[in-house]
Amino acid sequence: MSNKCEEKKKIGSKEEAPASTAVPTKRMSPVPSPARKSSAACKDEMKIDHNASSSSSSDDHTVANNEKLRNTGAREAATIQMGNFNNVEYTEVDVRGVPVLDNIKKVSMVPLIFLIFYEVSGGPFGIEDSVKAAGPLLALVGFLVFPFIWSVPEALITAEMGTMFPENGGYVTWVASALGPYWGFMQGWMKWLSGVIDNALYPVLFLDYLKSAIPALGGGWPRALAVVILTIAFTCMNYRGLTIVGWFAVFLGVFSIIPFVVMGFISIPKLEPSNWLAVDIHNVSWGLYLNTLFWNLNYWDSISTLAGEVANPKRTLPKALFYALILVVCAYFFPLLIGTGAVPVERDLWTDGYFSDIAKIIGGVWLRYWIQGAAALSNMGCFVTEMSSDSFQLLGMAERGIIPEFFAKRSRYGTPSVGILFSASGVLLLSWMSFQEIVAAENFLYCFGMILEFIAFIRLRMKYPAVARPYKIPVGTVGSILICVPPTILICVVLALASVKVMLVSFAAIVVGSVLPPLFGYTARRGWLKFSTSAALPDLFALNRDSTQSLVR
Repeated sequence: MSNKCEEKKKIGSKEEAPASTAVPTKRMSPVPSPARKSSAACKDEMKIDHNASSSSSSDDHTVANNEKLRNTGAREAATIQMGNFNNVEYTEVDVRGVPVLDNIKKVSMVPLIFLIFYEVSGGPFGIEDSVKAAGPLLALVGFLVFPFIWSVPEALITAEMGTMFPENGGYVTWVASALGPYWGFMQGWMKWLSGVIDNALYPVLFLDYLKSAIPALGGGWPRALAVVILTIAFTCMNYRGLTIVGWFAVFLGVFSIIPFVVMGFISIPKLEPSNWLAVDIHNVSWGLYLNTLFWNLNYWDSISTLAGEVANPKRTLPKALFYALILVVCAYFFPLLIGTGAVPVERDLWTDGYFSDIAKIIGGVWLRYWIQGAAALSNMGCFVTEMSSDSFQLLGMAERGIIPEFFAKRSRYGTPSVGILFSASGVLLLSWMSFQEIVAAENFLYCFGMILEFIAFIRLRMKYPAVARPYKIPVGTVGSILICVPPTILICVVLALASVKVMLVSFAAIVVGSVLPPLFGYTARRGWLKFSTSAALPDLFALNRDSTQSLVR
């Protein structure tokens, strides 16, 4: 018994932050955390058990207590001295209280690049509507200019905030730290719902590229059955582990890009540069055009919900975002250049799956089948990576006590089994919607979440400038505000162009989300649901104050 108690004391001393660096924490869970046992209490327990020669059931109880202390003991956030930079001493947020599984293999640089690639893009499949909506010139210009307005700012903010909070909560933790747990939950609710809606697209796109070869998949019960089978199959892959998903994404990425490289070389003699300049400004569907651009170039922040599964995220995440940005822009622009330049443009034909028809015109049936196979597998890659982000986001929220604790349950492969199940169920429920409806509804909810992220980014910059950011955008407070201005204007335009149906559905979803936090609090008080009490948000005010005081000294 004495050995067990000594072990308990050692574990406690390892997990607790030093007294000189410990800072207050802001509790996110509606349930109070259990008190930590003192060393005196531990000695009393040793004495009682030694004198009374407790029974085997008492020993079992003690073992259970030891295990509980190891796994879920409340831990406080600490500061780590980062040294001086420009005569300013910084302290780093030390993420404590969030379980770390050392036996799970972490994601390395190359798989991380392709995970981001599939979170955002997956290749040119789905960009055809940009030509249908606005013609070749505006489509090409859009995929060159839009990344600077939206993708670059979002990727930069993700790099800074993701390295500041390298955990699976991702953007939920950013917003909760800046604006409070309620808005953290609302951020998580809107982004998770947006991600699930987005994921409902990929079985639809998968079948759109196969229906020309298998007409039965065009509609009716065969299509519905195929959606269910695909969703179950893709979900099983997610269950097996994130590293498997990452390397699978690498294979799919290479396989999906190569046929367009081949098509590019074959198309060189057939290119007509005059096709690229075709534009009819009076015949532009701005809603479809902007939604297509927005949908194909967003979700850079989704990788932040996997930061806890990445090897050395403070170094690898910014680099991976940079390389993925280049890959995404090239994967969109050059296929558009080939398709509009080598084939006479008939805008009405540019719908989902049209690249396979272009491949047949340029290279023949063999190239068409290759493009169809690449498109199908690309949508498979988008599905599994999006579901990974959605499910790990739920796990991160549960670890922070924002949603019920059962969402933090992991499979033996380290994957969030309950989160995967919930995300897959949402996909099946939403798969009846059309492509355009799914894109519009997903964009609408996503926009609200991005507004919260921009506010959180600026607020953390202004209120806590001395808290270390392993990667920091090289601008000051004014620059950080200016970075958010162009994407915010774009968000307002996208929201204004949404249909009434999309607005009503989205606002209904937001209203449902707004009542869930008080409902969770009530269920916690009644003991109906259990919430994690082992993790608390770092008190950034204390970290910032300690850094400022060190300058005065």
